[in-house]
Amino acid sequence: MYLLLLALAPAIIIMIYVYFRDRYEKEPIKLILKGILLGAIIIFPVGLIENYLIELGKLYGKIPKAAWDGYIVAGATEEAFKYLMVFILIWRNSNFNEKFDGIVYAVSVALGFATVENLFYVFSQNSMQVGLLRAFTAVPGHTIFGIVMGFYLGLARFDQSNRTKWLLKAFLIPWLLHGTYDFMIMTGHPLLILTFIPFLIFMYRVGLKRMREFNDQSIFNPANINFTNQQENHFNQP
Repeated sequence: MYLLLLALAPAIIIMIYVYFRDRYEKEPIKLILKGILLGAIIIFPVGLIENYLIELGKLYGKIPKAAWDGYIVAGATEEAFKYLMVFILIWRNSNFNEKFDGIVYAVSVALGFATVENLFYVFSQNSMQVGLLRAFTAVPGHTIFGIVMGFYLGLARFDQSNRTKWLLKAFLIPWLLHGTYDFMIMTGHPLLILTFIPFLIFMYRVGLKRMREFNDQSIFNPANINFTNQQENHFNQP
């Protein structure tokens, strides 16, 4: 029972946190739950592809294998499937009506995936220590990758002139962050292990900054509504 709570609690707490960080127009719970379900489902095709790719990288040396496993096996495969699910979930959905929404839904998919992955690791190793470690590293890590993905999807949705660039970054940046995250751990190199925590803190700061930016820019933010009304009144004056 304790292991189950430990495996589930981080994702639940983070999802609630991100939901309430969307200050001005909350997203439908049903659609968020659908995102979580989609994220959970993709663990199966991702697992099959990752097992195949791991076999291909078995002959590499330690550092090349860490790069292969981090950037290709985990980073590219997991972020590609999450990207596809987020796109299917919201790109043409009318609830995606402001930039911050991209973050909420991308995080929902990311946490659905992270929850199933977390259950597997915690129960396969039957370890409270693994659960506690992943609660402060892997699950928040997936959250940050989701925030960054959602940030660029939000830009892509509402900036048609640069849409292709933002759509590419919505995959590329989370992939590189995810790959670097895993590579630093998988090498086992003392210097990279020491720099892992600063890298994690850097990612947290990036994620919080992205959410703050989109909250400030929200079309439902009273400050922005008042500013728009003032502009309209100014131009309507004789």
